[in-house]
Amino acid sequence: MEVQGRIKVIGETQTFGSNGFRKREVVVTTEEQYPQHIMVEFVQDKSELLNNFQIGQQVKISINLRGREWVNPQGETKYFNSIQGWRIEALQQEAGNADMPPVPPTDAFEPVTDLNEEDHDDLPF
Repeated sequence: MEVQGRIKVIGETQTFGSNGFRKREVVVTTEEQYPQHIMVEFVQDKSELLNNFQIGQQVKISINLRGREWVNPQGETKYFNSIQGWRIEALQQEAGNADMPPVPPTDAFEPVTDLNEEDHDDLPF
C-alpha cells in the first residue's frame, strides 16, 4: 500500500526500553478534496530513511498496516492499529508538466508603453 502527500511534520527519533527499540514518525497531508493528515511510523533502521526529507516535500510512502491486541488489567481486550512505513520516495513537483520549461516571472517582461487605443485589429472578438 502507498500514501502520497506533502510532509507536514517530521518527528525526532525516539528510543524505548533497554533493547534500544527506535521509532520516528512523519505526518503527511494528502492532496485530495478532503485532505487527511496521516501519521506514519518508521521503526528501527528504517527511521533513518527520514533523514533526507524535509517539511513541505511531496512524497510517496510505502506502508504496511499493523494491528495489535492487548488485554488491560481489568481483563478488557483492546485493539490498536498503526501505519508502518518501509520506503519513502520524493515525488517530482507537478510531474504532469515536466516537459514544459519554467515560465519567467511577469516582472521580467517590459511593460507596454506604446499602446495606441485607436489602432484597430481585425479580430472578431
